[in-house]
Amino acid sequence: MPAPEASVPIAAPIADLPSGEPIPCSTPPATTPKRRPLPLGALLAAIPSNTDAFLTRLDKCLSTPSGIDTVMLFLCYTSKLSSSVLSRLSQSALRRSAREWIALVAALPRGATVVLSSSPPATVPRAAALALALSRRLAALSSLLSEARVILRLWSLLGMYFWARSLVRQTLARFSTTKSLDTTTTTTTSSEKTAAPPPPPPPTRTETAIDFARLALCITFQTLENVAYLSSRNILSLTPAQQGAAYKWSARFWAGYVGIELGQLLAARIGPAAAYATQSPAEKSEWTLKTVRQLAWAPLTLHWSSDKGLLSETTVGLLASIPGVIQMRELWATTA
Repeated sequence: MPAPEASVPIAAPIADLPSGEPIPCSTPPATTPKRRPLPLGALLAAIPSNTDAFLTRLDKCLSTPSGIDTVMLFLCYTSKLSSSVLSRLSQSALRRSAREWIALVAALPRGATVVLSSSPPATVPRAAALALALSRRLAALSSLLSEARVILRLWSLLGMYFWARSLVRQTLARFSTTKSLDTTTTTTTSSEKTAAPPPPPPPTRTETAIDFARLALCITFQTLENVAYLSSRNILSLTPAQQGAAYKWSARFWAGYVGIELGQLLAARIGPAAAYATQSPAEKSEWTLKTVRQLAWAPLTLHWSSDKGLLSETTVGLLASIPGVIQMRELWATTA
């Protein structure tokens, strides 16, 4: 979306390297040749070219607000998905280990004494405990990135002002273009008609109405999200209950936007004026990616619109990762 492409949390958004201790040399110090330090230029030249190219393209991706949001969208929901999967796997392993431990205790002879220790039992897989700790860190990263995206969207209303101004100018130009076409039709000769390509048709009244509906939904969505978030930071005065309601209605207006987008994509595919069969493979691929992206957002907007939610954390992470991956691939391709 414009801005909503992005996901909207319904709840209030709530260089460590190894120490590098020197490894003792196996040969006597006297026979160890002293190595001359490499100059800075040589060290930089020694960086693998693919690493340098990767960092250069990543820097280009992060050079615009939309690029920053796309990168954060990708990291936010892939982190959420990874966190949920790791949590499920580790908790399953820990439960299995607990059952084994209970079975072991039950097999002890009657009258045996069991001493509990504060340290984890040896039967608890260390890998499961590490996976659970990593899951919590990834969940914290996802929450941080989600809030950062909300903060970036605080300025989206400014862009929507220019979107509205453009639509108004387009609407006024449609009437003037229609009148000018009516007056020039009678004076244009047949040779002029064959020599000059016809101007693109102006948008119809239906197309203009749809554009204004999309704009109104986006403005309402963004206004509600801004008010709710600023209130959660004690900048505005909505109560927590009002903030939750604002977030839910914000997601509902976003759901309306997604519905319009899917309707337009469907009309472009099977409508009476559709030219899908004559489109190039690149245009068909673009239509498919847009459709997949909106289909992924659709259940999420319903999930965030409801009081108790409809989807699990794993499903949310999986569905939201789909547009994140699609947008990241497109962004990456533009920086080549």
